[in-house]
Amino acid sequence: MYFFLIIVTGLALGYSVLMLWYSLGWRKLPEFVPAQPPAGNTRVTVIIPARDEAENVPALLKSLQQQTYPADLLEVIIVDDFSTDDTAGIITRFPATNVHLLRMQDLLSKDERLNSYKKKAIAMAIARAKGDLIVTTDADCVMGPRWIETIVQFYETYRPKFIAAPVSFYKERNFFMNLQSLDFITMQGITGAAAWLKSGTMCNGANLAYEKAAFHAVGGFAGIDNIASGDDMLLMYKIYSAYPDGVMYLKSEEAIVRTLPVDTLKGFMNQRIRWSSKADKYEDKRLTWVLLLVYLFNVSMLVLGAIALFVPHWWPAFLILLLLKVTLELYFLVPVAGFFRKTALLIWFIPGQLFHIPYIVLAGWLGKFGSYQWKGRQVN
Repeated sequence: MYFFLIIVTGLALGYSVLMLWYSLGWRKLPEFVPAQPPAGNTRVTVIIPARDEAENVPALLKSLQQQTYPADLLEVIIVDDFSTDDTAGIITRFPATNVHLLRMQDLLSKDERLNSYKKKAIAMAIARAKGDLIVTTDADCVMGPRWIETIVQFYETYRPKFIAAPVSFYKERNFFMNLQSLDFITMQGITGAAAWLKSGTMCNGANLAYEKAAFHAVGGFAGIDNIASGDDMLLMYKIYSAYPDGVMYLKSEEAIVRTLPVDTLKGFMNQRIRWSSKADKYEDKRLTWVLLLVYLFNVSMLVLGAIALFVPHWWPAFLILLLLKVTLELYFLVPVAGFFRKTALLIWFIPGQLFHIPYIVLAGWLGKFGSYQWKGRQVN
């Protein structure tokens, strides 16, 4: 039993170094402030896959219509992925000449089996895109009016091949959604820190930009198109492999995209299992080792807590390591929450640990050995 405690302590030390390293990365990552008045001359295509998003598309379209970037340099392609609701109709009726609808049903058979409809939707849109810079987001997102303008200014300043940009939740209505939001901005903070430290490639498909030429230069999704998820991080690594200095994180409040948290525990687990399912597909082994360390540390904490329930003299060890975990994560999270204007949610951080540790363990296991449902489709 004491040998197990030595292992847990070793994992805790490794986790401590990791979180302090990420804390340094986030604090050092400079914030980009776009210039006034609006500037930029890059032609942009925004691509948005959508499936049964009639409830969310109107807010998205309104956000896109309010963009300050010149309409003649901006086109939007929304790809309807065999929706069964009025998603396509809402887009068709929207009064904007630079918003275009692409129906997958016009190009693919409904019975054709794909493991990644989203990658197919993006690739089909890129083939028709007029823009030199591709920007992707999701149909349940909203963004501020300077979103595209900020991305373009960042691109024209530094000329990266691939830009990962910030995403956060909004409209959190309960304890469960608050915990999701905290977990999500933690991942966003690590994404930015890893980019500045050049210690891994992470991103979220709700807010990405990349050169169309770079997408084609690396063969697009070829080689990863059979993987259900990964239209973001797996593509990012392909571009990073070809252009090691061409991947950057855009830390700017004006560039934040906001998306909705999941309503149900089942939906949340399906989402996180989907994300973790691609963990063993990463070519970037730096990220693989980090994920393994985080997973094993949380497993060890869960086991140690279970032991303490039956062997009371193990409680001090468990509580000391839990206090260490909470302190390190809060030290990292406080400035990240400030950037995303989520500081008020930190009051839920400590009680959320009772949920966070078991979910990390369960989602990681099922991501490797289980299956999940997404948008009404079963994915293995």
